[in-house]
Amino acid sequence: MAVHHQQAVEMSFLVRDNTRNEELRRLAFDVINTQANQRGMMLGWLDMWGASKVSSDGPMRWMKGHSVPGGAGMPGMATRAQLERLRSARGKAAEVLYLQLMIPHHQGGVVMARAAAQQVKSSPVRGLAAGIVRAQKSEISLMRDMLAQRSASRSPTASPSPHH
Repeated sequence: MAVHHQQAVEMSFLVRDNTRNEELRRLAFDVINTQANQRGMMLGWLDMWGASKVSSDGPMRWMKGHSVPGGAGMPGMATRAQLERLRSARGKAAEVLYLQLMIPHHQGGVVMARAAAQQVKSSPVRGLAAGIVRAQKSEISLMRDMLAQRSASRSPTASPSPHH
């Protein structure tokens, strides 16, 4: 999940730097800080437990019984092409694409956090997972509202002009 969190941080820095909309910049700032902190906790636990940060089995093999569509490795991850589009987008186009990418990214985070909570015995890990579910569901609702305010669809399949 640390890799998943890192991508959310990366996308949030990109939109923060490519929009002047204060509401969206605040959301990006919150995602950056929250997910960087959670990522640090996860990596710290792995260090404390003497566990590897990478698996030879590939990403997310621990998610027993949870298939990932298309073998993407982690649910909700943006593709390299989508990240490149976000990197070059500006203004409203950046805002819309960020929201379109972050909604499924957060939905994937909720799936992973729920799976982690079901599989671990550690109270701190279960607590973090429950917090991730609550926070990301709340942010998904906010992001859907922000997309609606921009009269945009939830799907990032259309290629908006990067300079709107």
